[in-house]
Amino acid sequence: MIRASLIAFALFASPALADEDGRTVILSERLSTSGNTITLGDVFDDAGDAADVALARAPAPGQRLSLDPAYVRQAAAREGLIWANAGGVLRVTVEREGRQINATELSALLEESLFMDTGEAHAVRLSNARLSLWAPIDSFGAPELVSIDHDAGSGLLRAEIAAYPGGEPVTVSGRAERVVDVPVLGRAIAVGSVIEPTDIDWVQLPANRVNAQVLMDPASLIGMAARRPLRADTPLRAFDIEAPVIIERGEIVNLIFQSGPLTLSARARALENGADGELITFVNLQSNRTVEAVADGPGRARVTGPAYTH
Repeated sequence: MIRASLIAFALFASPALADEDGRTVILSERLSTSGNTITLGDVFDDAGDAADVALARAPAPGQRLSLDPAYVRQAAAREGLIWANAGGVLRVTVEREGRQINATELSALLEESLFMDTGEAHAVRLSNARLSLWAPIDSFGAPELVSIDHDAGSGLLRAEIAAYPGGEPVTVSGRAERVVDVPVLGRAIAVGSVIEPTDIDWVQLPANRVNAQVLMDPASLIGMAARRPLRADTPLRAFDIEAPVIIERGEIVNLIFQSGPLTLSARARALENGADGELITFVNLQSNRTVEAVADGPGRARVTGPAYTH
């Protein structure tokens, strides 16, 4: 009877004795692992020699795994570590560290592949705009495009992408639309204002929204004046702009007529606005006759042929 009592005492008292001989530990502030397994060192601060003892297989990179606190406490006790769980933790949740590849990076990878295949720029929009792939923190290499299937007619796209070379491919889907770069204004321009090189910006638009009227060469915009108020980030057409006025209606200018060595000049009033090189009508202030001349610069016009009256 005495022997049985001693054995029972030893069995029930052993955890308490272990607690007395063990070392108290606390949960780490950030529960994470970088490897394939979750260890006591990932869960507890100062796990000492027991730091490498495995608790469970780690989740996929970027994912979390929750462990039962009782299981964690028992595993720690077997290694002489005491965790009182004074905070009453209900689940011990550990996150596996990883390298994140977000939807923007995935779209760029697909756009690059389509450009290499077709020679045309595309904008890719994934079905899941918040999609992210994760690679192990210690892995090397960029995401790898395993396969891609794109229907140019509908724009539908489906691809297999591995987060890192040799990783398990993940299926992604979305749409890929052909796009073109279009010069636009970086700021609003008032009527008559001249477009400067610094005013030019670029936007990428779906190719089916850009018709033949849209001006695609920035050189055709620079130095031109706004025929109407122009908004920023909006494609421009030929009727939106005009050559800047250098002679305004009612302005007094020098009217110059040259024939061989003979040069004559007179004062004249412009009867209409004129751009550089434009043929407009003037009235000679000396003869009070009208004459057509080419606007040749601010305050100056040139008669290119015999003057005639109306």
